[in-house]
Amino acid sequence: MLSIEKIDTSSPAQVQRFVQFHYDLYRGTPQWVPPFYSDIKLMLNRQKHPFFEHSDGDFFIAVRGKEVVGRIAILENRPFNQYHQTTKAQFYLFDTINDVDVARALFDRAAEWCKERGLTEIVGPKGLSPFDGYGIQVEGFEHRQMMTMMNYNFDYYPKLMEMIGFEKEVDFVSCYINRENFALPEKFLEVARRVRERGKFKVKNFSSKRELVAWADRIGEAYNKAFVNNWEYYPLTKREVKFQLDTLMTVAVPELIKLITYEDRVVGFLLGFPDISAALQRQGGKITPWGIADILLELRRTKFISLNGVGVLPEFHGRGGNTLLYAEMADLLKTSRFVEGELTQMAETAVQVRKDIITAGSIPWKNHRIYHKKI
Repeated sequence: MLSIEKIDTSSPAQVQRFVQFHYDLYRGTPQWVPPFYSDIKLMLNRQKHPFFEHSDGDFFIAVRGKEVVGRIAILENRPFNQYHQTTKAQFYLFDTINDVDVARALFDRAAEWCKERGLTEIVGPKGLSPFDGYGIQVEGFEHRQMMTMMNYNFDYYPKLMEMIGFEKEVDFVSCYINRENFALPEKFLEVARRVRERGKFKVKNFSSKRELVAWADRIGEAYNKAFVNNWEYYPLTKREVKFQLDTLMTVAVPELIKLITYEDRVVGFLLGFPDISAALQRQGGKITPWGIADILLELRRTKFISLNGVGVLPEFHGRGGNTLLYAEMADLLKTSRFVEGELTQMAETAVQVRKDIITAGSIPWKNHRIYHKKI
């Protein structure tokens, strides 16, 4: 007998049951990088997560007998709906055994939740913040997940989504780059040289965390404005921006954060992160003194970088800022200890950026798909 149970988010035991299923399902999968238990539990904390200051959501598990066999979060992002003049719900934290009945039952319950609120479409996976990672993986299952910046799932997930009537909304592609193959065409390099000579666009580099923190508000403001034309955009609240920046500052390596300024205004950014996936896998989602030491060691020895946050304000597109960013990316691979990396999750709607970086030698190697279904 299959039943769908709503999680009481004020109950630690029920929250643990919801969270634990993910770890049980993927245990032993070499490509999977376990998130910290505390990070996932925070998503269910209505008092602490800034998403719940403006929006709503509930969490459900599928139970067969006494065994959890699936889970889902269903969310109403009100600022997104107001900005886009739509009535969509978004789902996240969807995991299931390979059973279409389980998947269908979870989404049927999610649809009931939506109808109670006048929502007419379900879209996802899309999380509670911009750094939660988008989509169900549909290609590149052989490659390891990039830390917790994206989702990893088994290859039967896309089949289940299609079997219960979901269709593609948009894809987020991740590309592989390395020192030998990533080379900007001469015309790009010439444009970057001229942009630097004119002196209005400049690159701001950082040498310390203290200096980076001093620029945090300006980085947050630029991040909030850079993706206004993207599919996933909605205006973040000040607390959401601070929430993202606090997370960023915890893991940021100053030398890998670069800003593009125009007459001292931040108009673009390049956010690089050392890939510590191996250490996260060893720790299995738990934070311990030894685990922290292991992560710090991995930060220093990894030669793989994730570029997850590459953007220029729309009004500065076509004026040289983008090309300057590409030149900085190429320079990172040539002059730093990082010899290879990933451009993590770029929306297919960012047509010119994807075209440019593929021209420079990057190779698409993972694809995550956002699905949608009318209710």
